[in-house]
Amino acid sequence: MQSATHRIPGLVLTDHRFTVPLDHAAADGATLEVFAREVRSPKGAELPWLVFFQGGPGFESPRPTEPAGWIGRALKDYRVLLLDQRGTGLSTPVLPETLARIGSPREQAEYLMHFRADSIIRDAELIRRELIGGDTWSVLGQSFGGLCVTRYLSAAPQGVREALITGGIPPLGGHPDDFYRSTYARMLERNALYYERYPGDRDLVRRVASRLAKGDVVLPDGSPLTVRRLQQLGMLLGASDGFEHLHYLLEQAFAGGGADLSSPFLRDFMGEHHFETNPIYALIHEACVCDGTASRWSAARLRAEFPQFDDPTNLTAEAIFPWMFEDYAALRPFAETAEILANHEWPRLYDPEALAENTVPAAAAMYYDDMYVERTHGEATAKTIPGLRVWITNEYQHNGLRADGATILDRLIAMVRGER
Repeated sequence: MQSATHRIPGLVLTDHRFTVPLDHAAADGATLEVFAREVRSPKGAELPWLVFFQGGPGFESPRPTEPAGWIGRALKDYRVLLLDQRGTGLSTPVLPETLARIGSPREQAEYLMHFRADSIIRDAELIRRELIGGDTWSVLGQSFGGLCVTRYLSAAPQGVREALITGGIPPLGGHPDDFYRSTYARMLERNALYYERYPGDRDLVRRVASRLAKGDVVLPDGSPLTVRRLQQLGMLLGASDGFEHLHYLLEQAFAGGGADLSSPFLRDFMGEHHFETNPIYALIHEACVCDGTASRWSAARLRAEFPQFDDPTNLTAEAIFPWMFEDYAALRPFAETAEILANHEWPRLYDPEALAENTVPAAAAMYYDDMYVERTHGEATAKTIPGLRVWITNEYQHNGLRADGATILDRLIAMVRGER
């Protein structure tokens, strides 16, 4: 473990780097580096630990600049460890250029098979023992991070003192088809609400789609901007500020006048999606809800059940499609890799018997209209985990921890400690 400490107003930041096996079942094989940033208040050196599991998969932890939001609230009770999950941020990264160096599509796929929640939790346990020996720590997971926390409770509960989840209780033992069928239905609801707020935007989206149908619009990186890629803007509709974000993006589409899309629109559009800069997200997103099965392009297959999305003004949600490995320039070299992963039979992530014997105090915020992680699936799982207290609310969308993190975390801490 290597470390370096920096101070900014209100925060003491210590960078840690750990060496972990690529495959925890082959400890003498290839290794990775995992980066984690310790964040504490100037007087918080003796507080217990809270490790944060970021959403994704494939995204690094937050980079704090001040003691605000959920981190500011956490620092009253904890030292926070912001974990860059394997493959992200300052950990050994999975990027288009690094993945290309690994070898054949088969070798790339076998490498990426070690980047789900099961391996992330093995990393966390190794790091816990290195940092604090036999002591336990608390864990907080947002979205995909909640899947990681559920895996932690399933596979290594002895390392956990308290478990907190926001917008991320996974289904157990089901098929990803069930997950995406619910997601598509929820997405149609969000579309209807969006166009109720901004009724003129349906004609605007239709006008943009008509322009794209000519097939000659390219983004600043040279990738084609297609109608199906336009529909992926629906990802924005799952956040509390997403309706406005999308509206303000669309209103500049023809800002230059005439029939051509404006350069600001094209530039900003390209920045909305991170599939190319964070390829883990595109390559193993479906795998992260495969609890003992293969996905076989679940979202793409299930779309046929919802012909409403043949209308280009109905925007799609958090879904990965085979065509993305054509339309996204940086993903094109990995089309065969993606195909191998889509057909891989993934092992179980969760042990229902272990979860049924849970003794770790746990609390979760579940968002009633969550577009990313279906509430009804999470409710079913929560009923099987003793000691998990659930707060279901329609005050927030999936980004609740970012939008009002201090309030949400304060409530979860009180819940997990039996104070409310």
